[in-house]
Amino acid sequence: MFALPRPAVFATIAVVLVPQSSLALDDFLRASSSAPTAIRLCGDGGDSTIKTADCKKAGTDRLVAQIDKTFDVALGKMPANVKPLLKRDQAWFNEMIIDAADVPADAGEDELKQSFAEALRRRAAALEVMASGRPGIAGNWVNAFGSITLTKAEGDAYRLAADLRGDYGGDRRRTCKLTANLKPSGSGWLSGQVAVETDTPADKTKADAAAAPAKPPRLKLRRQGETLRIVGTIDDEDWDGLNDCSSMWQVTGSYFAAGKDAASDKADTAFVAPTFDCTRPETATDEEICADPDLADNDQRLNRAWKALPPRLDDATRRALIDDQRNWVKSQTEQYPEFLHPAWNKQSSQVHFTVDARDHVNGLQRERLALLEGFDDKRSGLAGVWLASNAIIKVTTEKDGTLKAVGWKWDQGDWKAGCDYEMTGKLVGGAFRSDEQRKNPDTLERDHAMLIVNRLDDLFAKKRYSNKDGTENKDADEAKCKRRLDNSSTARLFPARPSPDIDNFKGSIR
Repeated sequence: MFALPRPAVFATIAVVLVPQSSLALDDFLRASSSAPTAIRLCGDGGDSTIKTADCKKAGTDRLVAQIDKTFDVALGKMPANVKPLLKRDQAWFNEMIIDAADVPADAGEDELKQSFAEALRRRAAALEVMASGRPGIAGNWVNAFGSITLTKAEGDAYRLAADLRGDYGGDRRRTCKLTANLKPSGSGWLSGQVAVETDTPADKTKADAAAAPAKPPRLKLRRQGETLRIVGTIDDEDWDGLNDCSSMWQVTGSYFAAGKDAASDKADTAFVAPTFDCTRPETATDEEICADPDLADNDQRLNRAWKALPPRLDDATRRALIDDQRNWVKSQTEQYPEFLHPAWNKQSSQVHFTVDARDHVNGLQRERLALLEGFDDKRSGLAGVWLASNAIIKVTTEKDGTLKAVGWKWDQGDWKAGCDYEMTGKLVGGAFRSDEQRKNPDTLERDHAMLIVNRLDDLFAKKRYSNKDGTENKDADEAKCKRRLDNSSTARLFPARPSPDIDNFKGSIR
């Protein structure tokens, strides 16, 4: 996690790491590796899901004991910077299996009980063969949600076969079998498109079959120390080109070597470290950054950019950017857990959405890099992209002199709290004048290197629920944030040069 200046040495922008322990962390933000690894399934207390007698009758107690024992052995084989990733993997399995235990305990169906027991047996078997020291990437790799097999192909290519099984009980099973041919793609990664199945499902209409095909997902992988890091990219959520795949949202992850395969290949097994200690990650986002070479490299770049930028800014802009950076660090801490278990996905929020969660951390990092590395402190006027930790807006000038501005302001993890920016107006005497006819029209104004959007809306927002009984004040000016009437659209943003990471807005939820 990167650095902020100490107030006592503000003038020189001395940079130090802010210890996460100094922050008040909610439980859901904490590193999963800090949770107990022993499975709490059996017992007669309030924390147990299955009664002791039922566990013994079904043999569940023996399976749980076997998993706990083999996990401890597997953990002992791992280097210090990988131990937290394996502990996180075990914590995720525990969350999944405890959730799954609720269903057979209530339903009493034989098929569900068999599926539950099979999930326990698969985990025990996977932990039994976990090893370290594999020199290459060929062979079998496992984690809490399935297995990956990589075989050497022609040249530097590899064939990947995945068997993903996330069983949360009942109809909440997430299974997926897929294959992909992966080739070197730079920066140590192998990448390729998921193989498409050509058979047209019987229930698909001719019109659907003739329509432009959806874009298949892509996979990329590389070593991260003793783990194999796999990243899935799903651009089209409606893609259904795999008949034997209900969901591949858990393919992204850290996989651990299963067995000491013969050294048929070699790979760079370096561990790309971020700016903090991966042997003791303190937040869920820290863990994910440690797990992924690209996210760790982004973290390093962010620190370099932060050290270089503030000294060249005027005092007012520097103070505002430091405050915004502090808010951004807090946002990054919340980013991974918010999207791993998205609260707005009410039917399946307990599922681990590892693909989406990693993608959002990467997007947030790259968005911030676009600002810190591309800070356009020489910009004059209003035109361009402006960015902050909680808002983005793009201002353009039309041929007739009309200014248009589009973007939004957001609250971290709250999809109902956003404020859309859709403004049009003219420059009159050097100042932006909105086309709106209302008490509180949209405003854009420069303040040193910054842009202030809707400066007065903070005041107007406070008046919208000014009745003594807490109800809406109908005489107040209409709200600019449609879902939450008392939210303010006021924002202070900073100038960013064009970048593919911010030019195409990716969505209003952070």
